[in-house]
Amino acid sequence: MVYINRKEHFNAAHRLYKDDWSREKNREIYGVCANDFGHGHDFELIVTVKGHPDPESGFVMDMKKLGDLIKEEIITRVHQRDLNTEVDFLKGKQPTCEVLVMEFWKILAPKIAAISQARLHAVKLYETQKNFVEYFGEE
Repeated sequence: MVYINRKEHFNAAHRLYKDDWSREKNREIYGVCANDFGHGHDFELIVTVKGHPDPESGFVMDMKKLGDLIKEEIITRVHQRDLNTEVDFLKGKQPTCEVLVMEFWKILAPKIAAISQARLHAVKLYETQKNFVEYFGEE
């Protein structure tokens, strides 16, 4: 099995806040992420696909096709957006990195399978240089 990775970047804002919690509880759980006006991040998204190299092309998957897919299905929908209010697939969801990677998976996994013999292996999202999450499709 060979694992290939594609890295993309996007900028987005979000606010972590639950309306049914008090302001104090939101601050206790989410800290500065509960700021009244939200805050932004320079996100780094890494998508890992696995498979066996095609005997003719030598590719697990064409990296250009993978990059185009990620840009079309994810980046164009989240870049320079307020994740709480402007992203259709996040409506009604808390836009944490954990939720983001799970939603990205739901979008990308079937699209990758439709254009390639490869399969999505992992979605990794860096919110900061120190904080990142990974998702492997388990629920």
